[in-house]
Amino acid sequence: MLDRYLLRYFLAVVDQGNFSRAAAHCNVSQPTLSVGVAKLERTIGSPLFVRSSQRVELTDAGARFLVHARRIEREFNNALQSMVGGHGDQPNLRLGVLSSIPAAIIADCIARTRPTRDCRFELLFGSERELTSHLAKGRIDIALTLVGRGADRFMERPVMTEGYGLALSAAHPLAGESAIAPERLAQDVMIVRRHCEALSETSRFFTERGVRPHFALRSTNDERVMAMVGAGLGLTVMPLCYDAPGVVRPLLSGFTIERTIGWAATVDGEHLLGDMPPLLTEIERCLSDC
Repeated sequence: MLDRYLLRYFLAVVDQGNFSRAAAHCNVSQPTLSVGVAKLERTIGSPLFVRSSQRVELTDAGARFLVHARRIEREFNNALQSMVGGHGDQPNLRLGVLSSIPAAIIADCIARTRPTRDCRFELLFGSERELTSHLAKGRIDIALTLVGRGADRFMERPVMTEGYGLALSAAHPLAGESAIAPERLAQDVMIVRRHCEALSETSRFFTERGVRPHFALRSTNDERVMAMVGAGLGLTVMPLCYDAPGVVRPLLSGFTIERTIGWAATVDGEHLLGDMPPLLTEIERCLSDC
């Protein structure tokens, strides 16, 4: 018999990428989690992970078991929700959205499609890791998130690929240029988007070119960041889909990092990729036009 907590430990290691983060996610010590995973491996009769100093990867047996573990966890959550609230209280669409996608785009699409009262709707913003966890636990049906990153946990469909550029005040001396070399920003004040998926690449890009600026603000709220950029507090690097009054978006010369945004769904939510509700269709159209 499999104890559910062992499945939770296993899925946490898969979703978090290593044992230490998985233990923190499950609110247990790392030795406790490691003992639990070892117990699960003895029960299954096969090692589930290939452990190394850099990362943890699934074995072939682990990949096969993952399909069943996710299904068991989803069914458990569905059963619990139905007993607590009843099927009539379940939203018809539970959508997760990556926090670094402009909220204004999602809000405009909601305003245009206006989900009706008889189509219960639930919206949740989160990081890529948070959305992955919510999908795996059955808390959302589909996520608009980063795709094409080599994971095979969910069904994916890319929608758009975009690069990153500078965001600076329209009053900045370089605001009229279409592309700016990083060396020209050595004396500028910058704002850090702490949740940015390209943060490490951005930091390394500037450091390798001898640019070590003063940071006036560190934030996980992109709307707040754009307001401060427009006010002239500092400049930042962010996806090109963002826009705001008083802010210009020149390219950062030599910075070629891109991201692909798309839909990710579990097997249970696969039907949403084939027969999309009006809201998802509108979101996809807006992103494709960016």
